Amino acid sequence: MNNKTGIVTAVCTSDVKGIQKTAKDSVELVEDFGIANDAHAGKWHRQVSLLSQDKVDEFNKLGAGVQPGAFGENILVRGFDFKTLPVGTVFKCNDVVLEMTQIGKECHSHCQIYQKMGTCIMPHEGVFTKVVHGGTINVGDEFVLVEMPQA
Repeated sequence: MNNKTGIVTAVCTSDVKGIQKTAKDSVELVEDFGIANDAHAGKWHRQVSLLSQDKVDEFNKLGAGVQPGAFGENILVRGFDFKTLPVGTVFKCNDVVLEMTQIGKECHSHCQIYQKMGTCIMPHEGVFTKVVHGGTINVGDEFVLVEMPQA
């Protein structure tokens, strides 16, 4: 299989769950835990969230005006349509290895984005991963699809 690559356009964290995340220059990922100092880190299946920068750009063309972290995503990547990939897909960025564990999520409360636009892309475009191997991810790094599960 040929490796597909994308580029990290933003990395974001928050101290508390349920709020927009703040963009950083880089983040440190901890094996089987998530991003250091992020509220969603922990020993569970949704340690790190990914969202396609391309999908955010399309949403912004509709007038959303969202900034990195607005959907609560940890990592924005240009060049992938994450929701089309199967659970179990493995990504690598520098030393970091992430395995996709969930596609989309239920949105329990309608956020400010939903209230403004009448919709939100994170529930159906966002995906979640667990950290198989830790390391650092910086804005501008190459993000590589290394393995997809066999059907």
